[in-house]
Amino acid sequence: MLPHIHHEETATQSPPASAQSAPVARQVASRATVPPETNTPVATNLDALRRGIPINQEAMPLPMAAVENNDVPRERNYPMQPPTIPHSIDNYQVDKNYNRCLMCHTRANAAKFNAPAIAASHYVTREGQVLAQISPRRYFCTQCHVPQTNAKPLVGNTYQYDTAVIQAAAKNGQ
Repeated sequence: MLPHIHHEETATQSPPASAQSAPVARQVASRATVPPETNTPVATNLDALRRGIPINQEAMPLPMAAVENNDVPRERNYPMQPPTIPHSIDNYQVDKNYNRCLMCHTRANAAKFNAPAIAASHYVTREGQVLAQISPRRYFCTQCHVPQTNAKPLVGNTYQYDTAVIQAAAKNGQ
């Protein structure tokens, strides 16, 4: 719900002539009044993403969440989920000329770097042709694979991994 702002349409509240070319939003904001009984703007409706900070105040940004860098693969939530990246990829070059991920994750280098090899599906074209090199449609890794951070979830949830649901159903005889 949008906050309600009271306006007084009097000559004394009109914007100055220099503001006549200003955007409408600035003109409306310049005419917003403050109720005398509260001495705060009426537009104090809070947005959940603002962390309780009134909309008429500037919010300080939260610190950036730290990227997990433990090289421990996470459990997947559903079949065919792309695995997450268990390490930092800051400053990795991934563009049409070079892909830093391929240095460690190609089949030829995976054992040397103790890294999981790129899945066989990444060497297949849309037409089903198997290639010796990674398929161009699978070249930009971060379209599907993402690093993880230690950020707190924005909203709570009760999601359970599919294995937990299956195990619970098996216990209950379903």
